[in-house]
Formats: sequence, C-alpha cells, structure tokens
Amino acid sequence: SYSQQGERHVFRANLDSSSALLFIYTLPENAYHLSLEIQLQGMQGIIAQNATDLNLDWRLYALRHEKNRQGEAMVSSVFYRFGDGEVDNLSESSDDKESLPNTVTWVSFKQQYFCSVLINKSGFQKPTDLEVQKTGDSSQYTKKMSAMFTLPYKHGAKEAYNLEMYFGPNHFKTLSSYGIGLEKQLNLGWSIVGWINRYAVIPIFNVLTDFNLNMGLIILLMCLIIKIVLLPLTYRAYLSSAKMKVLKPEMDEINAKYEKEDPMKKQQAVMALYRKAGVNPLGGCIPLLLQFPILIAVLRFFPASIELRQKSFLWAHDLSSYDSILTLPFTIPMYGDHVSLFTLLMTASTIIYTRMNSSQFSGNAQMEQMKWMMYLMPLIFMFSLNSYSSGLTYYYFIANMMTFGIQYLLKLSINEEAIHRKIQENKKKPEKKSRFQQRLEEMTKQQQALQKQSKKGKK
Repeated sequence: SYSQQGERHVFRANLDSSSALLFIYTLPENAYHLSLEIQLQGMQGIIAQNATDLNLDWRLYALRHEKNRQGEAMVSSVFYRFGDGEVDNLSESSDDKESLPNTVTWVSFKQQYFCSVLINKSGFQKPTDLEVQKTGDSSQYTKKMSAMFTLPYKHGAKEAYNLEMYFGPNHFKTLSSYGIGLEKQLNLGWSIVGWINRYAVIPIFNVLTDFNLNMGLIILLMCLIIKIVLLPLTYRAYLSSAKMKVLKPEMDEINAKYEKEDPMKKQQAVMALYRKAGVNPLGGCIPLLLQFPILIAVLRFFPASIELRQKSFLWAHDLSSYDSILTLPFTIPMYGDHVSLFTLLMTASTIIYTRMNSSQFSGNAQMEQMKWMMYLMPLIFMFSLNSYSSGLTYYYFIANMMTFGIQYLLKLSINEEAIHRKIQENKKKPEKKSRFQQRLEEMTKQQQALQKQSKKGKK
C-alpha cells in the first residue's frame, strides 16, 4: 500500500497480520536528494532466528542517454567511498566486481552526466559486494550495475535503517555541496591537472555561465581569459624564439665549420655561442611546458561538463557530443563513421601553427628529425577527438586562432634588430656561466674522457 504524509511517501508491504516491511521516502522541495528509512516491523517469526545480517540488493540497468553510446559507456561505472574518505571505482572499460570488507559511506551508479547514489553517513560496516557489466551491442543500455549491502539484524520488534539517496546531475558544484566527496566521481585529472580544473577552469566557467550567454560565447570568453593570463609565458616563449632566429646565421656557420668534426666540439661551440649571447636554449620550451597542464585540464573538463549538454552553437547541436556534418557509409578504425567539422578546423589550424613555427627547428639536426612528429601529432588528435565533445575541439580551434593573433601582435612589438644589437653587446661582456651551463660542460668533458678511454681500449 502507498500513503503520503506531507513530504513523506510510505510504501508498506504487509507480510501477515503482524509483520510489515516499510520504505519511507522523504522528498524535500527543489533538491536532488531524499532520505530513505527502511523499517522492519514484527519480523521475528519470518526471519530465521540465527540470522544476524540482511542483504539489501540494489541494481541499475543504465539506459543510454547520449548520442555517443561508446563514449557514454566508457565513463559509466560503480564508484564508492571508504570511511577514511578515499574514493575509488570499478573498471570503466571492462566487466569488474569487488567485495569491500571495509566501511563504505556511499556507492554510486555513475553515468556520463547523471548518477544514482545510496548514502549511509554512519557507514555500511559489513561487506559490500559491487559489480559492473557491459551490455554487449545493446543500443538501449550502456552498463549493468549492482551493489549488495549487508545490514545488521538484531531481531527487535521494530528495526530501522536510515539512508539517503541522490538522483541528479554530475555537476561539480552541486556534488561538492554535499561535503561527502561525491564530486570526486568526476574525472578532472590527477595532481596539477585536477588542481587547475578545480581552482581555475571551473571557477572561470561558473562566473561566465552566470551571465546567461550562449555556451559557444562562454567557451570563447573562457579561452580569451586563459590566454590573457598566460600572455607573460607566451611573450617569453616568443622572445626566446626571436633570439634563436637572430642567432640562426651564426648557428649555420658553426654547423658548416664542424660538419666533419667531433660532434662534441660542435656542441661546445654552440653552447659557447649561447653563453656569449646570453641566450637560454630552453627559454622557449619551458614557458610552453608550463602551459601544457592547462591543455590537459580542459581536455578533462569539457567531456565532464554537464553544462554543455544539449547546448547548441553554430552547426553543433550538442556541445557535449561530437558535431557531425557528414555521416559516412562505413566506419574508419579509430576515427568513426562521421566527420566532425570542429575537429577538422582544430587539426588544420594546428598544422598551420606548426608550419609557422617550424623555422626554429632548422639548423638543429636532432630537431629536424623530430619535425615530422610535430606534423603527426595533429593527425593523431584528429582521430582521437573526432568523437569527443565538440565544445572541446571548438575550444582548441579558437585557442589556435587566438595564438595566431597574439603572435602577430608580438611580432609587431618585438624588434629583432634591437635583439640582435643586444646580443652583440652581450658577447662583449665577461662570460658568466650559469649552474646549468657549468653542469652541461662537466657532462660534456666526462663524455669526451669516456670516448678517449674507449678508443684507447680498442687500440
């Protein structure tokens, strides 16, 4: 039977005239959570006298909700939190099951953008069995998930178990408001990448969404803000590239002079040129490496952001999924059966960017050999991201376009002739070796000594 008492919804199963099982749900207004009280009344004659535990069997056949079924299935699984606060999960890519002997405070059946969570703040003290299974080629379901909880039974006339449940979106701010680690289900990246998402990317995104702008415009503004914040690093990288460009004629002379000589002599001559000119050969790499975690952070953020779900922009009908402008009559391995225009634009702009900056690799034999890798990477990303969130590939595309504009402005503001004069002045100054240069010279001398010893040994 069912009855309602204000916010309380009571489902009662009478087993006989004196025994009953009650599920009492309390639903607050405008909330994704509810409280669940399970009552056992007069069950002594029904439950075996030697029974000390009862099993609560909870299952979910996860319905497919998103366009990319494979992508949705790859991020759907069972998550759980131990009593000590650690959050873990079963495999997202294969069938998996586990028996947890430790205290568990909640178990979540997580899908791509929604989750169902059973919460016991005092903890399930006895073993909890979890399992996740694939659903094969089913187009209707993504995963089968189950949890078997062990509840203590004391044979009282009336026993009750107080639990809570959450049925709602995988929204970082909403999940974190409960203060029990539900937000840790979102894969925002580990270590510094997760830190960047939590304390930089998500706050910026939340502030912009408060203005109720089109989501495509919000992504553009977020990219612009990040680019402005990173402008000092971009400037240093471009300045270092300009210095290397100015030194290129002298580098070519060294390459020609020591072409048939010992490579060590050539390396020493190059380092001597850098030292006299006051140029750090890693000056352009380090700023770019510092920006790399942000690229990985947004790679994690966009596919996990429910705010993009069913939001359209230009030809993309759903920024949380891929923007298909052409459906292929066949499937290309690792690519898919569709063509994403934002992914193509991202790839093309990345190749153009690589072409524009490839001149700094000339004159360096090792970098010349690596140049082909710089062109291969955009193609790898094209295959990898073709079925990803179109919001992500759109972000990468406009980030590339903004980079072109920034480089153009920097080119106008940086005077290469002035840089050349400054380098020539630096050459006249007494040499000051940095620790890095001292260590590099020591390593070079050690390598030369080892080469001489090996030659003597051969003789």
